[in-house]
Amino acid sequence: IPPGHRIGVVGRNGAGKSTLLRLIAAEIAPDAGALNVRRGARLAMVAQEAPGGAASLLDTVLAADHERAALLAEAETADEPARIADIHQRLADIDAHTAPARAAAILAGLGFDAAAQQRPCREFSGGWRMRVALAAVLFARPDLLLLDEPTNYLDMEGALWLESYLRGYPYTFLLVSHDRNLLNRCVGGILHVEQRRLTLYKGGYDDFERTRRAHLELQDKARARQQAQRQRMQAFVDRFRYKASKARQAQSRLKAMSRMEPIASVMEERTIEFRFPDPVPRPSPLMTLDDAAVGYDGKAVLRGLDLRLDMDDRIALLGRNGNGKSTLAKLLSGRLKPLDGRMRRVAKLSVGYFGQHQIEELSPADDAFAHLQAVLPDATEAQVRARLGAFGFQQDRADVKAANLSGGERARLVFALICVEAPQLLILDEPTNHLDIDTREVLVQALNGFPGAVVLVSHDRHLVELVADDLWLVADGTVARYDGDLDDYQRLLLAERPRGRNAGAGGRAENGKGREERKAARRAGAEARARLAPLRKTIREAERRIERANQALGRLEAELADPKIYDGPPARLAELNKRRADLERERDTAEQSWLSATEALERAGE
Repeated sequence: IPPGHRIGVVGRNGAGKSTLLRLIAAEIAPDAGALNVRRGARLAMVAQEAPGGAASLLDTVLAADHERAALLAEAETADEPARIADIHQRLADIDAHTAPARAAAILAGLGFDAAAQQRPCREFSGGWRMRVALAAVLFARPDLLLLDEPTNYLDMEGALWLESYLRGYPYTFLLVSHDRNLLNRCVGGILHVEQRRLTLYKGGYDDFERTRRAHLELQDKARARQQAQRQRMQAFVDRFRYKASKARQAQSRLKAMSRMEPIASVMEERTIEFRFPDPVPRPSPLMTLDDAAVGYDGKAVLRGLDLRLDMDDRIALLGRNGNGKSTLAKLLSGRLKPLDGRMRRVAKLSVGYFGQHQIEELSPADDAFAHLQAVLPDATEAQVRARLGAFGFQQDRADVKAANLSGGERARLVFALICVEAPQLLILDEPTNHLDIDTREVLVQALNGFPGAVVLVSHDRHLVELVADDLWLVADGTVARYDGDLDDYQRLLLAERPRGRNAGAGGRAENGKGREERKAARRAGAEARARLAPLRKTIREAERRIERANQALGRLEAELADPKIYDGPPARLAELNKRRADLERERDTAEQSWLSATEALERAGE
């Protein structure tokens, strides 16, 4: 990696990306081979343990520049004029006098106002202290910066600021990330980790995907040509090997075949697929808020809420951390009650709520099957496994303890649990933190195929752009519709916040074409849901008809099983048998309707 290059590191969960960074940072030693880092180069990686203690946030960040701290300490005790001059010259060279302003700007960009910067680290939660650790690494400006999923600690506002900062970072960095937008805008190369090998591609993530796809297609075609050539040569050998006049040519072909380097078949890692169940439709509005207020312990965080949610709404919540996005999500999900005003919900509304705490609350000793069986006590084993299969848990993974599941698998297990009742409304609070890029794309497809309402809180700009049709801004103690797109919102944020010395320089701005493509993608998703709605309705109606017929048949079979019925009037027995035949025909017709509509829906999805 040449100096000044910016490299994104990508790969499936568990591929070894974090291990690679730890190896470069000398936290672990190589088992074989050599790792060469330029002599004297300064490396820095975000500490795994969040900073704590009585030091203020600003002092904690300033202390990350070890050279500056050492020079300032030495300047207090140095008495040789020459050394004092050297110290002050070096302090000027490293721009030490502007360090407090630079550190404050970085902290502000990551969400800490001036008052918060003076508070001790120990007063903040773990997530906020990890932001301080990130700020310290950025402030140190090492020659090689190693970042492992830095946006996992951030909200969308922090992620947008980090994107701007990294686009102007003057030194080398390696960025492990599943954030497609960050990788498209901030890096000039992609290092792909797959099957314990590294491959370097030029360009951003979209360039990497196109180049890799073309390479795989060429490899597949070359292998097919080689296989055909081998078959022709083998056929010649088989035919003429023992014919004297052709023996030499046959032997020549055998030697040529032995020298052929086999071209490996294209073996792509299997992409997990999952889908959300179709809910029973409810009339709009699903929910309304009239001058409502919500908060904790009688103190309002948000007030004056006049909002409405309909069955086809796709809404993303914007706003800085602490402004009340999660509070609003909890209100909509029913986990908080309004302190004031009125909140109305349609009858029999089912809400699926995804929060980060739910992943942490999974029982480590129980497998996915046990988790789902606990909330479906009356379901058969086959039914439980079928539900798990809909969320990508095949037989081998359904029986793995939660402690041994990947972060993405645990997230999908939570999705399966919250969808037991086929909710009409999904409220997802940072659902992508544990998902790799491919699984995030699957989530996009699953949400765009879901016919109910969706409310998103996410720092993943790609997810928001492809799923959300409307943006709500949570700010100044209330919530209002935001008339603009994410580009407008990013410009607003960057205009309001200090950006640090290196922020905003360089990088590639997105043009209007990209925004139009995203809008077209959202329109296409809405049109697809509308087009498939009749098929989904037919499936639901057929399922209800099958259920009613089966219930009636069960009652009828119980009556026919009574021996007394055969001692009674023959007309009654004939009537029951005719009724059974009619019910069986009705069930068969409904099953055929269900099968035809399901096949049509699958074809439309493909």
